[in-house]
Amino acid sequence: MPQPEKALDPSNSPQEWFGHELRLRRKERGFRTAASLAGEVQVSVDVILKIEKGTYRCPRDLAPRLDEALGTGGLFMRAWAMVYGDADKRAAEADKRGRRPGNRNPVAGAGRILDADTSSVSTGSPEPVDRRSFFAVGSLAALAPLDLAHLMGGTGQLPLPKKITSREIQQLLSIADGLHSWDHAHGGGGLVGELATGAMQWAVRLLSLDCPESLRQQFLTAIARLGIVAGASHFDTYEHDQARVSFKVAVECAEEARDWHLRAKGCSFLARQAIWVGDPDGGLTHAEKGLVRSDRLTATERAMLHTARARAFGKLRNPRETLAAVGAADDAFAQRRPDQDPPWMAYYDEAQHNGDTAHALFDLAVGVDGYNPQHAGQRFQAAVRGHDPAFTRSRAISCTKLASLVMAKGDPREAADIGHKAIALAGPLTSRRAADDLRELGRYASRHKEIQEAAVLRERITATLQT
Repeated sequence: MPQPEKALDPSNSPQEWFGHELRLRRKERGFRTAASLAGEVQVSVDVILKIEKGTYRCPRDLAPRLDEALGTGGLFMRAWAMVYGDADKRAAEADKRGRRPGNRNPVAGAGRILDADTSSVSTGSPEPVDRRSFFAVGSLAALAPLDLAHLMGGTGQLPLPKKITSREIQQLLSIADGLHSWDHAHGGGGLVGELATGAMQWAVRLLSLDCPESLRQQFLTAIARLGIVAGASHFDTYEHDQARVSFKVAVECAEEARDWHLRAKGCSFLARQAIWVGDPDGGLTHAEKGLVRSDRLTATERAMLHTARARAFGKLRNPRETLAAVGAADDAFAQRRPDQDPPWMAYYDEAQHNGDTAHALFDLAVGVDGYNPQHAGQRFQAAVRGHDPAFTRSRAISCTKLASLVMAKGDPREAADIGHKAIALAGPLTSRRAADDLRELGRYASRHKEIQEAAVLRERITATLQT
């Protein structure tokens, strides 16, 4: 029998009032269940349920979708500003009170990056601002309680130019291109990770400089591009705080620059990171945020975001929604026109698409009784065949997951053969994600202690991870 709904007390807190009002308006509009409304506004049912219970902060971009679906004439947009916007304002005011005298405050009207204004349109060239102020007033303040200045500051910093010129923009883009190639070929650790950290330190410091209005959009786009690449390197080595900050910087800069393609990529990475650290529901929220106004995106970008949704639903062990999201990703990818994609989306080719969707299907194969593992296996095989040497990490991860799938659901001896190939690919990488996948393969192999090939593979994995 379905569980009775939790009684809501709107007098407990503003958040519970918001949730009570949402449930009331939902039922008045004819949405008998949270799931029916969730599908209408393109979020997971857990998001609606948690907002109704007052335990989850309603994403700002969800409020107007609720108003549209429920015909409330802007009620939830206004309520969001009162319930959640006041909390942000109090946090910003508390930060201002805690600053030392003499610190410069951001200039009003400088746009989302340098001011609390929610407008996506820049109204002028900003005055120099302190880096701590930049982080304190934007949506970046909603990150985990980190000392962001320390995280991005560092010591021994390079001297800054007097203002932003096209030279700095070109340097940012060149560094991003280089990091992107090195990260895919070698992993995000070691020297690649150090370069990513240093590059983001420099980029964040550049945000404090005066930028001519004629260059501002290009400048913010370059910062967004670097933030995504640097964040990906940090994500690969489990430096999750730095990765999250980099992705958030990228999304904020992309939104102010009105670069919807980079915004979509940043949302995709935020989704994948949330899923990886055990928050698939948060991952869904990021992916669905990226899909808002999907008409502005290319077919490849829509496929990328639907794949992120599929991976979240796979972690939630929801076969119906996983398969629907994989189907949406396949449909979008079938319409792919590479000549319409930004250059940095070239990585999302058929091999990448097969590997990413296979990850979602893997979770069903090993976590849902009776699900056919063949679907995931075929896609992993296509990914391993399709990745070229420039994407060694992606090929290694797909090969390792294929070995784990076969070890869990098929012939352990065949899996061991695939596993040795995976070790050869993953061994030279400085990728904690690749290493963790090898550990997972070792755990699956340990279920077959009586089979010599599985035991030998497990021993080789242990030796490889110790070097």
